[in-house]
Order: sequence, then structure tokens, then C-alpha cells
Amino acid sequence: MLEAIGIHKVYKNGGKELRVLKGIDLKIEKGAFVSVLGPSGAGKSTLLHILGGLDKPTQGQAMVEGQDIYRLSDRKRAHLRNSKIGFVFQAYHLLPEFSTLENVMLPALIKKQTQGQCEASRRDKDTRAQAKEILRSVGLGNRAGHRPNELSGGEQQRTAIARALINEPEILLCDEPTGNLDSASGKEIIELLYKLNKEKGATVMVVTHDEQIAGKTDRVVHIRDGALQ
Repeated sequence: MLEAIGIHKVYKNGGKELRVLKGIDLKIEKGAFVSVLGPSGAGKSTLLHILGGLDKPTQGQAMVEGQDIYRLSDRKRAHLRNSKIGFVFQAYHLLPEFSTLENVMLPALIKKQTQGQCEASRRDKDTRAQAKEILRSVGLGNRAGHRPNELSGGEQQRTAIARALINEPEILLCDEPTGNLDSASGKEIIELLYKLNKEKGATVMVVTHDEQIAGKTDRVVHIRDGALQ
């Protein structure tokens, strides 16, 4: 489902170079629940962003279902991200002026924006019903009308997960999804991701520095100083 082939990432600042990834080779099979474990600054998030089509590698290939995503045009890569990949970040990135329901609906509305007005109106109703169902599945059925500032940290993260699921992605990439949460809320989020992996068959990759979280996953990949251990 996902593959990194000889991935290097170098950031340049003036005359200095920062080598973040140093030749990463990694395969993640369809339906796997994988954690990437390592200390802060190890390159975990950079690897996740490259595999998710957010950050181009300096060298190497990032493959999704055998396709090098950085050989695609920007438009086609954006479409692939929107349709196949769901992202969950440590910072929830919810839009404060929108309700919980509207935040969850947003990626689906973006996906359907090219359709005709009449068709779009019908599909908007379908999307609203789908978003409500997803919110119920993550335990937020009674919070659909609330704004993000009216939710707890755990509820905001569950909203972000619901938003990531609205387009039924085959891949869920999570960057320190429990980093801003207390231990109880963090445990709930990991249990939810585990449930999504087992019941929906989603391929889940979780970046973390927490060994307890990594212990819940099927496979643990260790990264240190930009290289796999």
C-alpha cells in the first residue's frame, strides 16, 4: 500500500544543510497498523508527510499502490490525497468558525465541488447524513452543532479523525495524534484508530514517541537520526 524507496530529505537554510532523512526503505502492507517510533527530531513526521504527498523528497520515491506520487502533477497528487489518504495531526486544524459537523463535511464538499449545482445540492445532503453517521461512530453524535472551542481536546481530535474518514480513505496517516491529550483521552484515540483498522480495513500509520502507543500496533518501525534502526 505504501512504500519508501531510498528516501532522503535535505533542508537548506542559507549555506547550511540539514539532513533529516538518510536513505529510508520501508514497505507497509494493505490493512497494516504500523507505528513509527523515535525521539523528537528523528525524522518521523517528515517521512509521514512525504508518504502522504505533502512534502517532496530530495531523493528517492514515495509509492502509493505502486505509483510514484511525486511523478504526478500537483493536481493529480492533490486528488489522490483527497480520495485515498486521511490525515490526523497533533494540532487538530479545525476551522473555528465552523461547527463540528461542518468541519467533518469539508473534505467531501471539496471533492465534489466540480459537480453541477443541482447534483451538488443533492450530494450535500448525502454528505451531511454521512458526516452525522461518522460523528456517531466516534462518539460525537450529540456534539454536531458545537464549535471547536466548545469541545474538549479529546473531542476535537475525534472530530479531526471523523473529518479524515469522510472520504473513506484507504490510508490513515496520524502524526502524534495524542500529543496534546491527557493519558485517558490519548488511550481513547488509539483504541478508536485500532477499531478503524480492524473493522474498516484501513491501513494506519501512526507517528509517535510514546512506546505505550506503539505497543498497541501490529508493527513498530524505529527511526533515529533520519535512519531506520
